[in-house]
Amino acid sequence: ASLEGDARRRWNLIAGVIVVAAVAILPMFLGSLPNELLANVGLFLLMALGLNIVVGFAGLLDLGYVAFFAVGAYTTAVLTSPLSPKYTPMLTLDFLSIEGWIVVGAVLVVAVIAGIVVGTPVIKMRGDYLAIVTLGFGEIVRVLFLSDWLSPIFGGAQGIRQIPSAEFGPFQIKGTNPQSIFYLVAAFVGIAIYVSWRLLGSRTGRAWAALREDEKVAEAMGINTVASKLFAFVCGAILASLGGMVFAVKVGSVFPNSFELLVSVIVLVIVIVGGMGSIPGVVVGAFVLIGILGGPTQPGVLQEFAEYKLLIYGALLVFMMLRRPEGLWPSVRRQRELHQEEFLQDAWLKKQQEEAKVRLLEGGA
Repeated sequence: ASLEGDARRRWNLIAGVIVVAAVAILPMFLGSLPNELLANVGLFLLMALGLNIVVGFAGLLDLGYVAFFAVGAYTTAVLTSPLSPKYTPMLTLDFLSIEGWIVVGAVLVVAVIAGIVVGTPVIKMRGDYLAIVTLGFGEIVRVLFLSDWLSPIFGGAQGIRQIPSAEFGPFQIKGTNPQSIFYLVAAFVGIAIYVSWRLLGSRTGRAWAALREDEKVAEAMGINTVASKLFAFVCGAILASLGGMVFAVKVGSVFPNSFELLVSVIVLVIVIVGGMGSIPGVVVGAFVLIGILGGPTQPGVLQEFAEYKLLIYGALLVFMMLRRPEGLWPSVRRQRELHQEEFLQDAWLKKQQEEAKVRLLEGGA
């Protein structure tokens, strides 16, 4: 068993080195369009990894996830843009300077507050009710950013423009340079994958699994369900807000109509099609859906089918729910949950066959 564990770790390390090398080298040989496509895939993957924590790990259906994405984008815009309506600190998002870390820290703090604000009222809700309430929160955030009441701070329908490029010391990360944006997105995606992987195998991850399977039993076993749910919302909010920060730098402006319900739905479809609770599954789902079909306004490889994009999304989702509900690359635990009856039936049949063999041997003797 120890040798198997060592071999698995060795192969995982080799695979990790190959992936990192490919991510670092491949964009240098690709044109601007493939890099732009990969950057879009990475941006939606970052959001999907956050939603996977909420939906896949903890089993909490969140349809207002785009609200956290908007919070991260607007926080970045207010702190960095010279055209911010009320507050113009005009900080530079330089990841090697104090100003840059102030921006990142502010995005994280606002994300945590947003996660607690959204998570607290829905603590006791499950299933359809939870989905409806979170959907309402997502729309409330978008309408608030759009409203005249908050337009002196967030610009209303005019949004906030002229968001400056990010920097990494002497290197500028311009939105007009898809390669540099891809490297920025890839760095955050790498962090998100590592955090998700560590959480999955931690005590918190096991608490989320128990919560997802049976909340009442989990509570009876001594798990603090309130804290576990809130932590899941906060983790998801942080990753989505970081995605919003990258989005603001990439596009150079933020408008309320960039954060519609459709974004939440597509991120959820990525998680479902890839495999809820499966980190590799979410990666596959992002490449299959965003890479091939494209996002809400982002083109994919099959640009010819752009007007049928949502139809294909819906058909694919229905097919997956009927034929492969565990996703394209499911986690072992999730697969067992969905096919528990089949596993039990196979075990029963195997036991019956073994008992029949024993009876035949005894009869022959």
